Amino acid sequence: MKQYQDLLKDILTKGTWKNAARENLPRTKSLFGTRMEFDMADGFPLLTTKKIYYKAIIVELLWFLKGDTNIKYLVDNGCNIWNQDAYRWYLKNAEERGFYPQLKTIEEFVDNIKNGPINSIEVWDSQYKLGDLGKVYGDQWRNQNGVDQLKTVIDRLNSNPMGRYAILDAWNPSDFSKMALPPCHLLYQFNCRKIEDSKIGESMYYLDLQMYQRSVDQFLGCPFNIASASLLLHIISKAVNMIPSNFVWVGGDTHIYENHLDQVNEQLLRNPLELCKLEINKDIKSLDDILSLEIGDISIIDYKYHAAIKAELKTGL
Repeated sequence: MKQYQDLLKDILTKGTWKNAARENLPRTKSLFGTRMEFDMADGFPLLTTKKIYYKAIIVELLWFLKGDTNIKYLVDNGCNIWNQDAYRWYLKNAEERGFYPQLKTIEEFVDNIKNGPINSIEVWDSQYKLGDLGKVYGDQWRNQNGVDQLKTVIDRLNSNPMGRYAILDAWNPSDFSKMALPPCHLLYQFNCRKIEDSKIGESMYYLDLQMYQRSVDQFLGCPFNIASASLLLHIISKAVNMIPSNFVWVGGDTHIYENHLDQVNEQLLRNPLELCKLEINKDIKSLDDILSLEIGDISIIDYKYHAAIKAELKTGL
């Protein structure tokens, strides 16, 4: 993961200071137009210079794939990265509907999602249910203007592997007012390359993935995004009988929050370790097989890492 370390250094040395993107956020050291490439043959790109809670990455991706947009599945499975955004969306919906929010803290909010709402007032109408995030990633992937993009990608890779239309697109401006947060990682494009070496096996193609991320918290968010997209590449590759190969990450506003600078400098003192391996312990041949995946079906093997580095996640609350 030297690529990641190098990009952190580039942001520190070449980046410029930008004011907060939203109220109650720190300013950022930002660099625009960045790129990293990872070859799956080198191992699964799970960051080694600090410990990553990879179960949350698996849980979140399965949530996206199911088309789910309510955080209950996430919090029930120990993934809390969307809690603040969901709470902001709850407060916004309460204000717009003229309700008085009874859940005064994010802790109360999450507890009620886990254990059921305190009363029916907290489920105001058919447009909002406690824990909703609106039409975010899962909805756009599985039902963007009535189109199941995940199914379309699989169908296209199976029917025309060398085509250029195998794309997942979450950027849908007509739905922005219905989202807790517009998408950051917004465009995924799959690419096939014919395998010339018959010794590889039955598969005839390598599958690559390029992802464009318009805005990225390089210290906290980017390691999750790299691993999540690489996991997606493995899952889709297995579903269409191809070999997962290169993942290309492209960043727009690539930034380090001012309150993360000490943590970044600590991380840069560490040397990357050997990458782990990923195994999907289930036969996947169709979209239905993907949707039936469970957390235990995905294994991370021989993960070596340095100690965790704590940093505060801010979303503007």
